[in-house]
Amino acid sequence: MSIDAELLDILACPNCKVPVVLVHDSTGLKCNTCHRVYPIKDDIPVMLIDEATIEKDEAPIEENAD
Repeated sequence: MSIDAELLDILACPNCKVPVVLVHDSTGLKCNTCHRVYPIKDDIPVMLIDEATIEKDEAPIEENAD
């Protein structure tokens, strides 16, 4: 089972107050501002700052302008 689209629309990072996006094959919700990933346990998002992990973004891929 996955998170209901209506629920996903209203969920926000408790730290930054910005929307979160589904990541990791629907096992977490990520805030793209503070890079916290909130786990989803038993189809329930755990939106607690203490339960989140901080995930570093990959370095941007630079395109060669040649």
